Amino acid sequence: MAKAQPAGTRGERNRGKVTEVETYGIERIPEKDRNASAFDLFRVSFGGANTFATAFLGAFPILFGLSFWQGLAATVTGLVIGALLLAPMAVFGPTNGTNNAVSSSAHLGVHGRIVGSFLSLLTATAFFSISVWSSGDALVGGLNRLVGLPQDMGSFAVAYGLFAGMVLVVCIYGFKFMLLVNKIAVTAATALFVVGFIAFAGELNLNFEGAFGTGFDGVGIAGFIPAFIGAALIVMSNPISFGAFLGDWARYIPTDTPKRRVMGAALLAQLATLVPFVFGLATASIIAAKAPEFMDPAAPNYVGGLLAVSPAWYFVPLCAIALIGGMSTGATSLYGTGLDFSSVFPRFNRVQATLIIGVLAIVFIFLGRFAFNLVQSISTFATLIVTCTAPWMVVMIIGFITRRGWYDADALQVFNRRQTGGRYWFNHGWNLRGMSAWLISAAVGLSMVNMPGQFQGPLGNLGGGVDISLPASLALAAVLYLGLLWIFPEPRAVFPAAGPRWVPSKDTPVTPVLDAAGIAVPVASGGAPALEMPGDRDSELVARP
Repeated sequence: MAKAQPAGTRGERNRGKVTEVETYGIERIPEKDRNASAFDLFRVSFGGANTFATAFLGAFPILFGLSFWQGLAATVTGLVIGALLLAPMAVFGPTNGTNNAVSSSAHLGVHGRIVGSFLSLLTATAFFSISVWSSGDALVGGLNRLVGLPQDMGSFAVAYGLFAGMVLVVCIYGFKFMLLVNKIAVTAATALFVVGFIAFAGELNLNFEGAFGTGFDGVGIAGFIPAFIGAALIVMSNPISFGAFLGDWARYIPTDTPKRRVMGAALLAQLATLVPFVFGLATASIIAAKAPEFMDPAAPNYVGGLLAVSPAWYFVPLCAIALIGGMSTGATSLYGTGLDFSSVFPRFNRVQATLIIGVLAIVFIFLGRFAFNLVQSISTFATLIVTCTAPWMVVMIIGFITRRGWYDADALQVFNRRQTGGRYWFNHGWNLRGMSAWLISAAVGLSMVNMPGQFQGPLGNLGGGVDISLPASLALAAVLYLGLLWIFPEPRAVFPAAGPRWVPSKDTPVTPVLDAAGIAVPVASGGAPALEMPGDRDSELVARP
């Protein structure tokens, strides 16, 4: 006999309409409204990266002088490592029903969570700009070859405005509308990339030689190792860039969804981006052979080169990829930006925050493209942001493991309610363990950045010409955070009944939660009972004082 489903299970969850404006911000999403699935997370994540911006990153191995096969090896290496690092960041959304910045309160403190909010804000703005610029350029260039549209400031302005305006509308409607866009984008853009492989099949030379030969006999040639590692790190930065706002989409997934399924969806979504990455790699090798002037490492013009070597019949699919990809990537970026802005300034709801940030981002896009020529600078800026995001992700992941996946979801909302105190108050709202590990690791990582012609930190040559900023910041964050958790144990109250994993704890009283008027909130420890993670025997239902 089948068991009756409890309230809030899949059979009773409110599906809602796609055209309804999303009302939820960063408060915990009720179980009855958790109507997304792990597959939805896959579609949003993959759709947001299945565009020309990713294909352009796929061209970098050729720009660095690698052959096709060397570039493919670097791409796969960077993508797999980056996807494995990103996957655990997907579990915070279903666990706490909010975005990753708010969840970081548990590890950085009630006030320290603003680090995640601003990292997400900056990352999303940068990648939204890159998406609009690359897609707009491809659309205008394709229409120029197809119908003779002039490639002047007016055409580019209309293209950028069209993309940005449509993306803003999608983001205002919210998650369900964005999910619909990405459902279309995943299938359509992938099919169009596959058509692209067919279009360029006759020109593709799998034995394309770079500066180090065809295969791997050139490993010993000076410059090969830095080029290979540099290409792999650029690819690796793409999945890592999703770390700060992966929870924006995963928060609609029910709490009882198995964590392995959620992480698997995030992992597979990034591995699927091998399609645009390889498209970029393959077409870059063709451009390097037929139109090398477009592959100057000092000023690469991948979109222009792609248009120069494309057969005429592929111009229409090319424009379609630009339109679909720009919508998908732009929506996933801007949506997270508005959501995080509302989390830092709770006086604005999600729609108001999205409008404010959307308008500012559009102004930034036009100024950057036509007034200050910031296109290359914003690419550098995005790389630097990723370098700062990586150690933040390490702190979050290690924190999740040491806490056994146990959180007081209500206590995470103290900052948003303008309250003080609670389990995650630590030292006046700052957890100096997590904050110190992040700050030191990010600073060291930035000092090791080596981007010739763009940015080089004071320790940029420490790797012998290889940019080791990302792996260095990742490793340092792990060592520092675990070390600080041992030297300065966290309060016993932030752990489940089974206690911490890997690290010690100490008995420290929980600071009472006070509202804005300084009046104690009449709830134990300032929040609802801490939540049990389904399937985690180490968790408990009752919050401890």
